[in-house]
Amino acid sequence: MGEHPSPGPAVAACAEAERIEELEPEAEERPPAAPEDYDPGNTGYISTGKFRSLLESHSSKLDPHKREVLLALADSHADGQICYQDFVNLMSNKRSNSFRQAILQGNRRLCSKALLEEKGLNLSQRLIRHVAYETLPREIDRKWYYDSYTCCPPPWFMITVTVLEVAFFLYNGVSLDQFVLQVTHPRYLKNSLVYHPQLRAQAWRYLTYIFMHAGIEHLGLNVVLQLLVGVPLEMVHGATRIGLVYVAGVVAGSLAVSVADMTAPVVGSSGGVYALVSAHLANIVMNWSGMKCQFKLLRMAVALICMSMEFGRAVWLRFHPSAYPPCPHPSFVAHLGGVAVGITLGVVVLRNYEQRLQDQSLWWIFVAMYTVFVLFAVFWNIFAYTLLDLKLPPPP
Repeated sequence: MGEHPSPGPAVAACAEAERIEELEPEAEERPPAAPEDYDPGNTGYISTGKFRSLLESHSSKLDPHKREVLLALADSHADGQICYQDFVNLMSNKRSNSFRQAILQGNRRLCSKALLEEKGLNLSQRLIRHVAYETLPREIDRKWYYDSYTCCPPPWFMITVTVLEVAFFLYNGVSLDQFVLQVTHPRYLKNSLVYHPQLRAQAWRYLTYIFMHAGIEHLGLNVVLQLLVGVPLEMVHGATRIGLVYVAGVVAGSLAVSVADMTAPVVGSSGGVYALVSAHLANIVMNWSGMKCQFKLLRMAVALICMSMEFGRAVWLRFHPSAYPPCPHPSFVAHLGGVAVGITLGVVVLRNYEQRLQDQSLWWIFVAMYTVFVLFAVFWNIFAYTLLDLKLPPPP
């Protein structure tokens, strides 16, 4: 979306940092910040006095708000020493816990005009500000995101998945000559992308079922939620994190069906969609006072109503007389698997914007829980069907 013009002084005063290209001078003009120059004892720490003198000697090369951020880092260390690695992390655009502490202290002693009050923004800047207020609960995070977002790369993951889902749906619609309730067509389950319990050894089906939808009414709601919720989340948190939550919800959905609704097939991307939406809604509830999105109560109610209607449709379809007996219509349990991922892994991802997930104990707890569930489901699929002597529908 291009670079922003210089933000107003109020935003600049509270900005956490900007890109390293702007923080660092050219290579030949870079201040001598090597440990051997400021840490003769090789302890890994720099005295705040030396750190302040360094800032003063090179203050003309830094914007005033950047200098204030660095001074806040110095003020946050009462012991008179600054960890050199914290300084390197700050200059490398990595937000450590020490950095967050410094920013919070800097915010207490600097002007704190809200980003929402900035005037004269162009359309792209207003869009970025809108996304920040839609997804982030803390003002310092919103300003960080507003100053650093460049739309490079764009939110490609959710857009790519959505385009593929629509393309596969149109292809199936033409080949089956049916677009509404495609799932009722006798040849629907013959597609190699659908998860079918009799073909559960074909591992790709646990993921590729997202490209098959029950009908245009099923596809429509999933696409709308992916674009309205998934794209803004990806703009803020990146394709890696949002893709991880989405794929984890998809896999958990099909595995949940294989455990809890063993005779039913699975179609649709609801597992991934419900993982993202439930994580987003849970994040709003947990940070209710900090979330400044407009009409948040009304919008949450609308989202919950839409999700409930879609879930009700899935339940009704599951128990509706099948078009290809004895195999039932697709299961609704994948929705619940997606919600479980959203309120565990998803919430941890959304609550730790620009923070290292591997440093969060909750992250590892939920990763361990998810891993245990996946392993349990794998062994269940290998042994339980035989031990229970379950009669499965014939392959399509």
